[in-house]
Amino acid sequence: MQNLKNQELQKSYTLEDWQKGYESLPQEYDYWIDEIEGQIPLELQGTLFRNGPGLLEINGQRIHHPIDGDGMISRIIFNQGRAHFRNRFVQTDDYLAEQKAGKILYRGAFGTQKPGGWLANLFDLKIKNTANTSVIYWAEKLLALWEGEDPYRLDPYTLETLGRENFHGLLSERQPFSAHPRIDPSSYQDGGAPCLVNFSSNPGLSTKLSVFELNQIGKVLKKYDYTIPGFCFIHDFVITPNYYIFFQNPVTFNPLLFTLGISSAAESIKFQPNKPTRILVIPRTPQEGQQNIQVLETQAGFIFHHANAFEVGSEIFIDTICYENFPELEPASDFRQVDFEQFPPGNIWRFHLNLDSQTVQKKLITNHSCEFPSVNPGKVGRYYRYVYVAAAHAETGHAPGQAILKLDLETGAKQLWSDAPRGFVGEPIFVPRPGAEQEDDGWILTLVYDAAHHRSDVVILDASDLTKGAIARLHLKHHIPYGFHGHFTSQVFCPIDP
Repeated sequence: MQNLKNQELQKSYTLEDWQKGYESLPQEYDYWIDEIEGQIPLELQGTLFRNGPGLLEINGQRIHHPIDGDGMISRIIFNQGRAHFRNRFVQTDDYLAEQKAGKILYRGAFGTQKPGGWLANLFDLKIKNTANTSVIYWAEKLLALWEGEDPYRLDPYTLETLGRENFHGLLSERQPFSAHPRIDPSSYQDGGAPCLVNFSSNPGLSTKLSVFELNQIGKVLKKYDYTIPGFCFIHDFVITPNYYIFFQNPVTFNPLLFTLGISSAAESIKFQPNKPTRILVIPRTPQEGQQNIQVLETQAGFIFHHANAFEVGSEIFIDTICYENFPELEPASDFRQVDFEQFPPGNIWRFHLNLDSQTVQKKLITNHSCEFPSVNPGKVGRYYRYVYVAAAHAETGHAPGQAILKLDLETGAKQLWSDAPRGFVGEPIFVPRPGAEQEDDGWILTLVYDAAHHRSDVVILDASDLTKGAIARLHLKHHIPYGFHGHFTSQVFCPIDP
């Protein structure tokens, strides 16, 4: 008993503090942020968009997992040393229907079931579109992304939902559009201009995988369709100038459990620890007579998110966050009661692919528990030196993210900015300083839940030296429930308040 008490004392957090960040935020706000510690850099001009579940219940009926929560876009505008906040829910068809009914109407991908047990869910294969996973501004369109269906478009000035977006017919009705697009900063295939690269995955006994590239005005540059043997759970991917790279996790899916209403789609997935991870290497510009897909195998564990990839001749290096296994969901469990120490942490590994010898080598970059990797956007798909992640306060063990960790991939040096014991961080977003010549010359923006005041702060860090502490800490008037992914654009979407 004494040992358990000592372990509790050594924790950098309390479960009660962490749980409060998962309270719903039903209100929508629109205001200038006036309570600021430090000073917003005048050079920091643009807009930060964040997406995540804003509602974690429907009229008192709790959802089973945050991934099933209704998407809410938060927007923070930085303009001439000032900042403005606004948030609005993505008005999906499913969100509007449930709000009107005042109850859960749809099954969620990660465990939420319609009330009434398996009979109420029997043969209902529709999964609610939560539009809650990511957000991106591209081709003058603001898009809320959820990988199960097509994206929703919003007005970047008002955050009003404008409807579904199919990119001039690129996507068929309700065709998935991944929540993890990659922006190639200089596409060889488009004269050196930036382009958006994304994919669509329709898993089954075999999986249809579509990859497409869009230029800066939203025109389709290319689209390829592939059939991949077996069930694919692919959440993220990486690109290099010449390749798309996907990791096919070693999992199986039991459609009977889902069809009979016994379990959700995610609960019907089982990790296969004795099976290899298949790495799919697909050329971005296939040549005549060239193999369309190269498949390499490795023992990798389970992967949600990648950091980056780059090429050196016929070799490809991929940095990614791996788990020992898929965090299986129990139907009767409560995500708010999670015991972090019972689950293996995510760690960054580097995979070295040799396309000539068809071999894979891997090495551990850090065993620090971490998630949500971020790099300088100008280095996407290129050789890079620095990666930033949301990390646990302590170097070992599994715990919620309370710190931002910077890793120097050349020297192995680390920097850690921590907001423990009562702060909980979100995904770091790297924003380059205008005119920067060094890779790490810029800022890290992150949302931090402050359990002491039950509010969220927008924290600005110097990306070149996290040890300086926060440059500025912008106190919001409320909390924002823990979210997933965000996007920064240099565009400013509101006038200066006189």
